[in-house]
Amino acid sequence: MELREPKVISRRVGPGLARLWRDRRASMAIEYAFVAPAFIALILASLHTSLVFVAQQGLETAAETAARLILTGQAQTSYSGTTAQQQADFQAAACAALPPFLTCNRLYVDVETVSSYAQAESMMTTGPKFTYDKNGNVTNTFNYSPGAQGSIVVLRLMYLWPTMTGPMGFSLVNSGQSDRLLVATSVMKTEGY
Repeated sequence: MELREPKVISRRVGPGLARLWRDRRASMAIEYAFVAPAFIALILASLHTSLVFVAQQGLETAAETAARLILTGQAQTSYSGTTAQQQADFQAAACAALPPFLTCNRLYVDVETVSSYAQAESMMTTGPKFTYDKNGNVTNTFNYSPGAQGSIVVLRLMYLWPTMTGPMGFSLVNSGQSDRLLVATSVMKTEGY
C-alpha cells in the first residue's frame, strides 16, 4: 500500500515538505531512535540484576564455608581472646571465603545461639535493619555467640552491595544508603567436638 501525499500538505507548505513526506529512507533511523533508549535500559537492567545474583551466590557460598567452622566447633575452639577478638577472627575467616569481587569492609556477620528452630525461623523471616550515622556509616553492632556442643546457631552474613538507580527508574536499592542488602543465612545444630 503506497502512502499518498495529502493535498492539504502540498498546498500549505509547498513541495519540499511533500517530498519529505514521500521519502522513506530515514524511517528506520527514526524508529530506532524511539526504541533504542528502552532497549539499552533493558540491557543495563538485566546486567545489573545478573551482578546482584552473582554477588548473592558468592555470599551464600561464603556463609556455607563460615557455617562449617561453627558446626564443627572450629570457631569455638580455635579463636581465643575476648568475644570481640573472637568475632574479629571469625569475620576474617568469613571474609576469606568471599569471592574476590566482594570486599570485606562491606561484610557484616551476626552469629546468635537460639533456643529452638522456631526462633531461628523467626530470625530468618525478619531481615536485619541497618542504622546509619550522619556520615552514612553503619552504626549497628552484631552478636557473636557461636554456642557450645549441641547448640542451635543462626549465622547471617550481610553484605551491602553498592548500587544506583538505573535508567527509566530501575532500582534494586533496598537499604537506606543506596545499597542492596544481600543476606545469606545458615541455621545449624553444632556437632560434638
